[in-house]
Formats: sequence, structure tokens, C-alpha cells
Amino acid sequence: MSSSLRFDRGHTDDLMAFLMASPSPYHAVATAAARLEKAGFRQVEETAAWDGTSGGKYVLRGGAIVAWYVPEGASAHTPFRIVGAHTDSPNLRVKPLPDTGAYGWRQVAVEIYGGTLLNTWLDRDLGLAGRISLRDGTHRLVNIDRPLLRVPQLAVHLDRSANPDGLKLDRQKHMQPIWGIGDVEEGDLIQFVAEEAGVDAEDVTGWDLMPHAVEPPAYLGRDRELVAGPRMDNLLSVHAAAAALGAVAGQPDENLPYIPVMAAFDHEENGSQSDTGADGPLLGTVLERSVFARGGTYEDRARAFAGTVCLSSDTGHAIHPNYAERHDPTHHPVINGGPILKVNVNMRYATDGSGRAVFAEACRKADVPWQTFVSNNSMPCGTTIGPITAARHGIQTVDIGVAILSMHSARELCGADDPYLLANAVAAFLAG
Repeated sequence: MSSSLRFDRGHTDDLMAFLMASPSPYHAVATAAARLEKAGFRQVEETAAWDGTSGGKYVLRGGAIVAWYVPEGASAHTPFRIVGAHTDSPNLRVKPLPDTGAYGWRQVAVEIYGGTLLNTWLDRDLGLAGRISLRDGTHRLVNIDRPLLRVPQLAVHLDRSANPDGLKLDRQKHMQPIWGIGDVEEGDLIQFVAEEAGVDAEDVTGWDLMPHAVEPPAYLGRDRELVAGPRMDNLLSVHAAAAALGAVAGQPDENLPYIPVMAAFDHEENGSQSDTGADGPLLGTVLERSVFARGGTYEDRARAFAGTVCLSSDTGHAIHPNYAERHDPTHHPVINGGPILKVNVNMRYATDGSGRAVFAEACRKADVPWQTFVSNNSMPCGTTIGPITAARHGIQTVDIGVAILSMHSARELCGADDPYLLANAVAAFLAG
């Protein structure tokens, strides 16, 4: 494996900067796109005619990005090597009528997005980020990255059962953050957001806004061998895919037998059924248009897809020292043990024996250790974009990721080595 494709602890430092710059899916794809631009990639519009030229290209749609690199001399039926990930994380989302409150408190009305651990959002300093839609049809990214909101927990004196019996939270009543005192006035929040964005509030016709923890990522532990931070599920994989794709695109074209692709989707945490989700047509459309732009036919498309492999990269569960009985007794993924291969015979993950061989070979080339994750038979198994990608596009898919703790918390925990070990394996896979 070329030394230019190898990442080290500096990659983990860069991941922490990526997390801070990406408080929403819209920021995540903008940040990834900016990094790909530095590697020579250029945006193509979906509404424009595409040509068959070589080089790096990407498409942005909402909170999703698909990027690919066409080597010089690639045929119309050259297969793809895809790394899939998702840009969204479980959190709180601002409602269409956001201004609410009671008893002299001004609050923001929010919905619960995905399977978030509600208690991790309590008593935490929160900013506000996302995008606003303007009357002229354009969008503006917004990132108020300072303490603005807080979901206050009830004092233990008023809930004596909280410690012995466990905290019980009502998703509607208990999760509305406060952001000030005084009378509730309709339009206040969006007026404030518009001012922060430098636009007229009357021009704001829609918004996709979400609170985010403003505490920065940090190294943890005696030897700084751990990293704590927000949105690792699954920006850790998005970051690794973007870094690996940029590095692979810098290799000599004759060394690339495949067309490397990064596909980062939105809405994985609520089922992927959207125009920017993995269950939508975005990836298939981009791949097909790439084939046809190079003069290909439907036959070329079928040949390319038949030889294509996708690594679906998402976080998985490291064994928890306080809850070891919740894990499979013989499969114990550990922090800093390298990326995990995710297996479920009921196809909650898309991995099979053939896919295992592809992943094992990529790790061998990258000189990266790897582990296997299987759920305890007595526990329901989660899922991700892998099975959706395999079924929708008919391409071989392998589910992998990095083992973490506190998944779906507002602040998750991973090993400091695992992000760059994943990126090295992904780069070796994309390079073929």
C-alpha cells in the first residue's frame, strides 16, 4: 500500500476539527465537499448535462453527497468501489412553529429525531445549526456555535425516584429547551436566526434547524488513547471516506482498476426513505449517469454494477465493561482494535462470506487489524444502509465500521487509533 494512502494520529486530530465544523448534515456535506475541492474534485449540477471526462466530481443534494473519481481511460463498464456512510445523527429538531414557553420561560419547540438517548441532552449547553430556505429558492447555512439553549433536568428533590428507579422522560413534555425569559412572541426564534445569518427574516420561508452540543471533542484517558465527541455516528465514517477518496484520487490512474466512490446519505437514523436517503434513487442515478456519460449502454451499466462492491461504513458497539452480558459472549470488539466487520444472518447487515473476504483483503493490504461484531441472540440487532444499498441497487455490500461506546448519545466515545485505521482500510479498498 502506497505511503501516501496511509493515515496516522493526525487523521484523528482532523476528525475532531471535522466534527466541530459539521453540526448538521448540511454542514457535514459542505465540509466534505470543501476538502474534496482541495483534492481536485469539482461539483456537477444534477440539472446540467454530464460529460465523460476523467477526474474527480461530486453531487450535493441537501444533506447528502456522492463523489467519484474517473481514472483516465476508464471504460463505460468499469466497476465501482463504493464507501457508503450517513451524515445524520439522532438529535432534536426545531418544529415549524418553534416559539413556545410557560411561566415566564421562553422555549423552543422541538421534535425528537431518530433513536437519541434523551438523557444525554439534559443540562448541556447547546447551540443551533442547520439551514434556512429563502424566498428566492436558495439556502443559507447557519451555525450559532455558542451556548444558546438548554434542556433543564428536574432537581432530584422534586423527583426522589430518579436515582433508585431510573429517570423517566416524556418526549413531548420534558425535552423542550429554554432559551430565555419573558413573554413568548411568535417569530422570535426565526427573527434571531435570520439576524445571525445576515438575512431579512421576511425572506426566510423554511428551516431545518437542530440544537447541537457546543463542547468540543477531546482526547480522554491517561495516554490520550480515547476520543469523546458528538456525531461520531456517523461522521467518523464520512470523514474517513472523504479522506480516503481524496488520497486515492491522487494516485497514478494506471493503479486504479475501479472507479472509487463516496456516498454519504441523510436520514439513516429514521429509515433512509427520502430523496437524500440510501433508500432513494440518488446513488443509482449518479452511477448510471456516470456510465452513460462515458458512452455506455444499459449493458455497460449492468456489467459495471455486477462487478461493484460497496463498503457500508457505520459505527458499531464496542464491548461495554459495565454491561458485558448485553454483548455476544464470543464476539468482543474492543476500542483501538481496528475496524469491525458487522455480521447478521438475518440480513440486518449485508455482509456474507464473500464480502468478508473483500474486507479482509483490504485490511491485509493496509496492514490494519480488524474485528467481527455479532449481536447477542437475545438482543434485537440494529441495521444501517448496507442492506438497503444491496437490495436497491443489486450490488455486493459489506457492513463495517468502528466500535464505539455511548452510541446515539449527544457525546460518543471511540478509540483514538480507530479512525485512522478505518481510513487506511477504506483507502486500500478504494484503490483496489
